[in-house]
Amino acid sequence: MAKHETPLLDQLESGPWPSFVTDLKEQAATKPECWDILGQLELSYKDRITHWKHGGIVGVFGYGGGIVGRYSDVPEKFPGVEHFHTVRVAQPSGMYYTTKNLRDLMDLWEKYGSGVTNIHGSTGDLIFLGTRTENLEPLFWDLTHDLGQDLGGSGSNLRTPSACLGESRCEWSLYDAQEACHQLTMMYQDEIHRPAFPYKFKFKFSGCPNDCVAAVARSDFSVIGTWKDNIRIDQAAVKKYINNEAGYPANGGAHKGGPWDGKFDIQAEVLDLCPTRCMWMEGDELKINDAECTRCMHCINVMPRALRPGVQKGASILIGAKAPILDGAQFSTLIIPFVEVSAEDDFQGLVDVIEKVWDWWMEVGKNRERVGETMQRVGLPTFLRVMEIDPLPQHVREPRSNPYIFWREEEVPGGWERDIVEFRKRHAA
Repeated sequence: MAKHETPLLDQLESGPWPSFVTDLKEQAATKPECWDILGQLELSYKDRITHWKHGGIVGVFGYGGGIVGRYSDVPEKFPGVEHFHTVRVAQPSGMYYTTKNLRDLMDLWEKYGSGVTNIHGSTGDLIFLGTRTENLEPLFWDLTHDLGQDLGGSGSNLRTPSACLGESRCEWSLYDAQEACHQLTMMYQDEIHRPAFPYKFKFKFSGCPNDCVAAVARSDFSVIGTWKDNIRIDQAAVKKYINNEAGYPANGGAHKGGPWDGKFDIQAEVLDLCPTRCMWMEGDELKINDAECTRCMHCINVMPRALRPGVQKGASILIGAKAPILDGAQFSTLIIPFVEVSAEDDFQGLVDVIEKVWDWWMEVGKNRERVGETMQRVGLPTFLRVMEIDPLPQHVREPRSNPYIFWREEEVPGGWERDIVEFRKRHAA
């Protein structure tokens, strides 16, 4: 395949950062179709439109998801990307790979595809970028039979669940995020591989409120580790932070060079940055009104040797995040503040909520409507009634502006009929 002139793409190599253009040119030495990738992209830059077309559904026998079809609309110019399908490979929980596993995966992709990968994109899957239709079945056979791995999710199904490192490496993890992710991935294989939902649905598991997988921004169902009781305080360590003693750098020393360079200032760096202002000093003791704490983790991150999460560990469940496809991006909404999360009961507390959401969404959701958009369309009060959850003040986004109140019959003691009869009696008198 011929090398293409790419003056627009070449500009991307001129900056100080590594460029995918350079990587693709190097890959073209052994995979000539990469020249056609660059050539088609250069043409898209000139024409200001994409030159990938949908081209129909493509996949492997028995699966409706896992492979994203890509076809060029100018195959006569770039025959190397006439077919250029994306294969999603389910990642291990927490994205732990052995070096052998990675080498085997790369050897497989060198054999059947372009050798171009994306590890890891926002989907969570390991992405193989670019192969022909006739390679899909043999690639799938070798992947599943020789490597013991499976395809991830694509289409209107459950997307491949993903989790942070959890208890394996993080001291803040408040439940076993990796085990929860693994078990639910195994439980819902059919929902991953055979699309049956109104649109895509994503689980993401973060072991603590730092939310290192950005579940609150990107997943339909976020499981965020939290605690139910009070933050644990080591007052002696608080004093050492305030006195800037050796071995007690705030935030691991990350504040050096920041807006408070120099000595640690607990007022500026912790108390004033608490979103609910639930912290204060009484003399040389730190006080916390835990009833107002939103578990943001900021104070714990800044003073990790003085503050720790509580001992009653579990998770919060938030529902409804999405990217800006229809009505704009939105974060997920806190629905269940605390639920116990345990492998001992096969994570039944999570499963019950998941399946209740699915039953409702599959009934009332429109085609290509994320669950967050369905919630937005019908209103949060309706969703909370479906989930049998009592409203909380935190569910209120803004004060009510509609002057009319519409009561449901069951909300009025005695019902409407009695009230009407009483009104008529008074009016007649």
